[in-house]
Formats: sequence, structure tokens, C-alpha cells
Amino acid sequence: MRPRLFSIALLTAALAAAHGCMSLGAREKTDAIRQQADAAAYRAHPTTIGQLVLHADFDLPPEHRMLTELVAEREVICDQLKIPPSKEPIHVHLFADEASYRQHVSRKFPGFPERRAIFVETDVELSVYAHWGEAIAEDLRHEVAHGYLHASVPNIPLWLDEGLAEYFEVGRGRRGFNRMHVDYLNGQLAIGTWRPLLPRLEQLTTAADMKQLEYAESWLWVHFLLNSENGTADLLTEYLAALRSGEPVAPLSERMNGVVDQPATALLEHLKSITP
Repeated sequence: MRPRLFSIALLTAALAAAHGCMSLGAREKTDAIRQQADAAAYRAHPTTIGQLVLHADFDLPPEHRMLTELVAEREVICDQLKIPPSKEPIHVHLFADEASYRQHVSRKFPGFPERRAIFVETDVELSVYAHWGEAIAEDLRHEVAHGYLHASVPNIPLWLDEGLAEYFEVGRGRRGFNRMHVDYLNGQLAIGTWRPLLPRLEQLTTAADMKQLEYAESWLWVHFLLNSENGTADLLTEYLAALRSGEPVAPLSERMNGVVDQPATALLEHLKSITP
């Protein structure tokens, strides 16, 4: 802050001015305090939209198109996967900027890997944390998909959870097509560094195990299961139904062996056939 220098002659004028107006620095400070108070009040009174409970530190109208799309995503997921919708709330915490988001997440979840957005499941709550930015719609479609899945399907395997979230993050009308994953997997296949192996994915248990290859291959298995014409969609929906039962469930790779001839080969053929 710039130092204040007063002379005897200026003191009277300064005191008089203080009664009539506020210094720029004080006004900025007051505005900042007011904004913080507004943000706190907005967070203290969340907006419920469908299954989502929105907590934001900025004013986001409930009728915003993105929120409407997120609410509609539940029906898309439940219809395609044949899972019943849940009434369990999904708390969506939105921050106006990345700095506020990272400060909050690092304080609440110390040691958590840095991500643009995260989904957190605890014993008492399903929560999404994200910050406004160019990728906010994609980020929220992905993380909210996790919320809808976990609310309806307990103990969903990590690879399938991420593969489905990657599938649904692209939005409606695209049948899960993800150009980035298609190009990446074709590139890995061309240089001989990758061959699909679902049992390997089924062994993954933590988010730290998931790198670009694991996300892409998980997405591809989901895309194959949901878009092939040989009954694989039923294979997936029946597997999800079995998970919901709470009974011990054989890995999907074992179930697939009785339905799909040479699954890895079929997956690569599917990759070659994928178009937008």
C-alpha cells in the first residue's frame, strides 16, 4: 500500500474528505469483503436441480443450459445402462476460478492428485469439485457421470467407472465418440506399444494407476460393449445389474469369454470401424 503523507495543511482536507468518500484502497477492500460475503451466502444456500445440489461461489442461474444438460445426463445414463435412477444427492461444488478451487481442494483433501475437476465418494456424500473454465462442460459431464453411476451401482470397478465417464463426457448425440482416444490408441497400436488386455485393467484399484492409456482403453471397451451388434450391450447391462445385487460377481472379462470370440481381436476391429 502506498504510504500516506500528511502535512498540517492537508490534514483538515483529508479528514473532511474521509466523511464524504472512501479511499480507493478502502473501497476495493470493502468490495472484496462484500464479494466474499456474497459467495459465502450463495454457498450456504445451495440450489437443488434434479439429483444435483449446486454450491457455487459465483452466481450461476439454475436455468443455465449446462445445468439443464447435467440433469438430463441422468436419464441418458440410466436408460442406456438400464440402471434405476437414484435419489441420493450429488453435491456439485463450483468455483469461479482455478486458484480458489485448488486452494479449497488442497485444504479439504490434502495429497489428492491435481485434476481440473474431481469426484469424491465418502461414507456420507457424493461430491464433485470443479472450477469454471473452457472445459467446464466436459469436466462436469465426466464427474457428474461418476456421481450418477456411484449412486446407482455400488462397487463399480475403477476401469469401468472411468470408461463410462469418458464415454458420457462427450455429450448427447455422439454415441460416446472421443476423437482424442481414437487417435491415441491408433498411434500406440501403430508403434507396437499397446495391445488390449481387459484383465489388466480389472486389476487397477486407485486413480493413480490410471494414465492416458488406461483411460483410453477403458473408454474403448465401453464403446465396444455399448455400440457393437453382437449382444455386448446386454453383457454390460447384466454385469451392472449383478453389481447392484451386492453378491460376488465374476470379472467382466470372464463373462465376455463366453459371449465374444477373441475379445481383444474384436476390440481392435471395433477401433478400426469407429467413426464420428
